[in-house]
Amino acid sequence: MFDVLIIGGGVSGISCALVLGSAKNKAFATDKKIGIFTHQKNSSLQEAVFYNAYGITPGKLGSELLAESTANLAAAYPHIEQIANEKVIKVEGSFPSFTVITNKSSYKTKSIVVGIGSANTFDIEGLTQYIEPHKKALPEKQRIQLKNEDHKVADGIYVIGTLAGWRSQLAIAAGSGAAVATDILTLWNNGTQTHAHDSIR
Repeated sequence: MFDVLIIGGGVSGISCALVLGSAKNKAFATDKKIGIFTHQKNSSLQEAVFYNAYGITPGKLGSELLAESTANLAAAYPHIEQIANEKVIKVEGSFPSFTVITNKSSYKTKSIVVGIGSANTFDIEGLTQYIEPHKKALPEKQRIQLKNEDHKVADGIYVIGTLAGWRSQLAIAAGSGAAVATDILTLWNNGTQTHAHDSIR
């Protein structure tokens, strides 16, 4: 049983995983099992190049960033299980007992974070009832989002990045994923507000 499974290995998903992973030494997070589906084939980053993203060297290719991000996550937080080359096709159950079904296997989890982009091809059975038109995208692009309030779709289900209704800027997507990670950490900490910082001191 995972405590949280993140669906999507793009900017928002990896950002969420990094913040959750960095809390590993906090008492309330040491025993948590975290997983992420790092399927990146359809990520919009595959064709991106960055000149306007904080902390990223100008000219960095999105495809390079995708590969580096999963490698960095594995190196820094090996306790987070990366599930590659599996596509989520269905979600069953309700909080705190979901089953996430992929094209190859199935997994049990208490909570789910969904961050796979806002294309109108979204077809994860069990989540399609939350689809609505994207509120910050041009109508002709036919983008979608999942209905949510401050990233929360339903008990135990969170949405991040452009699928949460945010614009497709890397910094916005990263912040969205990190924000949900801190919300989850706060829940794990019995509702006491928390976050995870590293320091050279």
